[in-house]
Amino acid sequence: MSKEPEFGIPAEMRAMTEKSVARAKQAFEGFITAAQKAANLAEGQATTAHTAAKEASSMAIEFAERNMTSAFVLAQKLVQARDLEEMLKLQTDYVRSQIAALTEQARDIGKLASHLGTTGSKKP
Repeated sequence: MSKEPEFGIPAEMRAMTEKSVARAKQAFEGFITAAQKAANLAEGQATTAHTAAKEASSMAIEFAERNMTSAFVLAQKLVQARDLEEMLKLQTDYVRSQIAALTEQARDIGKLASHLGTTGSKKP
């Protein structure tokens, strides 16, 4: 005949403890899953922000190069101008072309901002 030890755990208490451990494990697994999702979301947003910064800086450099090239071309033409009238015409043409270029550049920046706004707000 087997006698239960004096310090034995009753079956009901053992079952309740096992359920508590199982619930705690399940809650912990839920926490880990949520933490992994949050980490992935943060990583995706950081990648998007990095990409956005890279695109914006590339665009700004390209615009600066174009604008400086236009200014140097104007300077060369002004140096070669025959008279004040030709200089004024060159300057007027330059201002018109720069207004058109700056308008296009502003449009491109707006498109980039809009694109980044929509891609940045999407959930992975």
